[in-house]
Amino acid sequence: MDNFEWCKKQERGISLVEKSSHLSDSYLKDAYESFDACLKIEGKWKVITGYYACYNAVYSILMKCGIKSEIHNCTIRLMEFFKFSKEEIKFLEKLKIERINAQYYLKKVRLPKVLEIKKFISKCEFILSELNDNQIEEIRGKLK
Repeated sequence: MDNFEWCKKQERGISLVEKSSHLSDSYLKDAYESFDACLKIEGKWKVITGYYACYNAVYSILMKCGIKSEIHNCTIRLMEFFKFSKEEIKFLEKLKIERINAQYYLKKVRLPKVLEIKKFISKCEFILSELNDNQIEEIRGKLK
């Protein structure tokens, strides 16, 4: 079964909700706050805050479009609908795995490069600034 179809069938998977610039702004603000925390800490929390900085930046795009997804793999899969490169998608996928390994399995993980995280958040902010109503409706139409 196609990942998108599976994600749409899950209770906490992909669903269309009301578009919200306010929530979009809040998630982007939270992304920058997590990034600031990431700069100040080391160890597993650097990985965890770095991941959530990137994840919340992506989620800010979804909120602007009125797309909800509480399953992280589904959220990452949605990046394909926006102007993310395969490398950027793979970056967030790898960071998610590192976060899971650090948070749940207490494994020693590769610490993320803060410049890569900052670049990723900036890319999300650029996508947000470029999104127009026609693009949003086209993306929402593909998810119905």
